[in-house]
Amino acid sequence: MNKVILIGNLTRDPELSTTNSGVSVCRFGIAVQRNFQNNEGERDVDFFNIVVWRAKGENCHKFLKKGSKCAVIGRLQNSTYEAQDGTKRTVTDVVADDVEFLGTRNSDGSDAPARPANAPKVETTELEPIDDDSLPF
Repeated sequence: MNKVILIGNLTRDPELSTTNSGVSVCRFGIAVQRNFQNNEGERDVDFFNIVVWRAKGENCHKFLKKGSKCAVIGRLQNSTYEAQDGTKRTVTDVVADDVEFLGTRNSDGSDAPARPANAPKVETTELEPIDDDSLPF
């Protein structure tokens, strides 16, 4: 089984391109903190390249930006190529089956929920406190 689940922040703005046959493909990187601290008391970070195809990739390009938090579910895919110096190189990408937008990184570094610019604003109202003695259970 080849299954990967990652949650992290984008390291760069998503790049959208199309193949020769007209299929959209979006590429971006994410940084994922490890669950444990190193000897200096800091959490190390791993960096992953993400590839998202078709409409999901177009949505990633439209709604994500550098610093956005997202969850990626997909699979690992290795590819090899020959570098300019003639050496053989291997690249591992995460090909996303699903991308969940979890929030965006504000300019002050804090996280805020992701909300498209054209989404209507939801107003909240104050609720009355409930007397526990009046509950039927």
